[in-house]
Amino acid sequence: MSELIPVNIVIGDRNYRIKTLAKDEEVIRRTLKIINDKIIEFKTQFGGKDMQDYIAMVMIWYATQASADSNPALEKEVMDALQKMELAIDKAL
Repeated sequence: MSELIPVNIVIGDRNYRIKTLAKDEEVIRRTLKIINDKIIEFKTQFGGKDMQDYIAMVMIWYATQASADSNPALEKEVMDALQKMELAIDKAL
């Protein structure tokens, strides 16, 4: 089993200490850079808010990025599978 390493991270103006696999540290740091850069961007665009508001905005932005960048072929495959399941449930009822 891989050892977890402690990593100090900063989101907004707060420090957190987390434990992660060494192989995941780089991905975490890149993600944090994106998050903190977006916080700065939103602070510039929407002055006068508090840090919690900016973090919430970034969370919404980050969550919607995944759907905007999704693979259309995979999306169709998932939709087809869901429709088949729905038909199977309807038949069972």
